[in-house]
Amino acid sequence: MSFKVAFIGAGSIGFTRTLLRDLLSVPEFNAIEIAFTDINAENLQMVTDLCQRDLKGNGLDIEIRATLDRREALTDARYIFSVVRIGGLEAFEQDISIPLNYGIDQCVGDTLSAGGIMYGQRGIQEMLAICKDIREVAEQDCLLLNYANPMAMLTWACQTYGGVNTVGLCHGVQGGHRQIANVFDLDKKRGGYCLCWN
Repeated sequence: MSFKVAFIGAGSIGFTRTLLRDLLSVPEFNAIEIAFTDINAENLQMVTDLCQRDLKGNGLDIEIRATLDRREALTDARYIFSVVRIGGLEAFEQDISIPLNYGIDQCVGDTLSAGGIMYGQRGIQEMLAICKDIREVAEQDCLLLNYANPMAMLTWACQTYGGVNTVGLCHGVQGGHRQIANVFDLDKKRGGYCLCWN
């Protein structure tokens, strides 16, 4: 089975490399096409080199196509992962410091509260531009898998206004289950809960 998977914001080493590893752990996906795109050429090259090394080390004959041209990466893609951080770490610092100046001390500040709203205001506009590109050049009925924060806001915007079938992903779900289990002193051995730990 061959189809194309594109990663937007692929210069994010943690998310891109981990998602690609998980994706390619499914044997049926071992012959897919992969395209990476990012606005940072240096990060894009670094992550591409690392992922290409991983592919080669695992005996997979897949050549990652990396490009700074988003539309080129999205062309004919069936699945698209968004791992973007609109505004980068510089803007994220403002999402924390500006609310703090007004007495709003928030946890993380990239999903909810004032910082999440500020982040959403930057991100929604760009995600709608990404959706426009997807509608114009990706496979019809492709799926956008949004792994970018504020996850709920961006997914809602893409699904409702972007005209692209979108699903939100968040690793906080697994972590949340683990925290709840710890509070109630449950563990896997007693069969008190069931989680996927990978």
